Amino acid sequence: AKYPEIKTLMGPDPHLKWIVSGMVFMQLLACYLVKDLSWKWIFFWAYAFGGCINHSLTLAIHDISHNVAFGNKQAKWNRWFAVFANLPIGIPYSASFKKYHIDHHRYLGGDSLDVDIPTDFEGWFFCTPLRKLLWLFLQPLFYSLRPLYVNPKAITRMEILNALVQFSIDLIIYYLWGLKPVIYLIAGTILCLGFHPISGHFIAEHYMFLKGYETYSYYGPLNWLTFNVGYHMEHHDFPSIPGCRLPMVKKIAAEYYDNLPHHQSWIRVLWDFVFDDTLGPYSRVKRLCKLAKES
Repeated sequence: AKYPEIKTLMGPDPHLKWIVSGMVFMQLLACYLVKDLSWKWIFFWAYAFGGCINHSLTLAIHDISHNVAFGNKQAKWNRWFAVFANLPIGIPYSASFKKYHIDHHRYLGGDSLDVDIPTDFEGWFFCTPLRKLLWLFLQPLFYSLRPLYVNPKAITRMEILNALVQFSIDLIIYYLWGLKPVIYLIAGTILCLGFHPISGHFIAEHYMFLKGYETYSYYGPLNWLTFNVGYHMEHHDFPSIPGCRLPMVKKIAAEYYDNLPHHQSWIRVLWDFVFDDTLGPYSRVKRLCKLAKES
């Protein structure tokens, strides 16, 4: 209300589709380039290069799930473009993410609704530095399986189509260039969604590093690789604003954000999470939420 110009930031990002397309084709080129490498170099480049792109693409899919690629009036274009962005990830992901991510915004921290909240078992078992380190490595596993346990939903037609397209492309890559490029893509996804500097955002966003604050922003250089997902407080305030414009939200309404606690380093976030005894998978706000009726 105080800064109506923020409304002008809402709407599609005209550059997103070109940036994402470039990343997808870059990974397809990488598939050709790695087809004759030894296995040790496959995994090296998967972690150091391909996985970084794939992690970035998951965050592009996050933005696309808010319809910022083509706008709210072109919902189907956004859904199919997310399937396209999914291709280098190697595993069908985009349609399922969309289905659950809306609940993360609508019921942030909601018990049995927000599947971003670790289960009681995760909080109980992964409580020592070594176990928390293992939990970070296994994050892709927990993020993919937790929804099936916490809040299972019926498989949608879009999820089936997402899987058919994804596995068809995987098979085409295998037919053209063999197994190594397929492993390069999938290994990069698993490794870089696990214990990796970029994965610090998973912990930084909503783990309670300070009592009374459940959402934090990060304003460091890794935002350049992650579609500004670090501007997370701003994103939850205005989810329809694309990542490229979130820094402008902070600039316009600086008085609302400058004095909030925020992170300076995702690597430091991971370090503190592992070695600080007060932090762990239990360090999340969990609340009872009344299920909203679908309009």
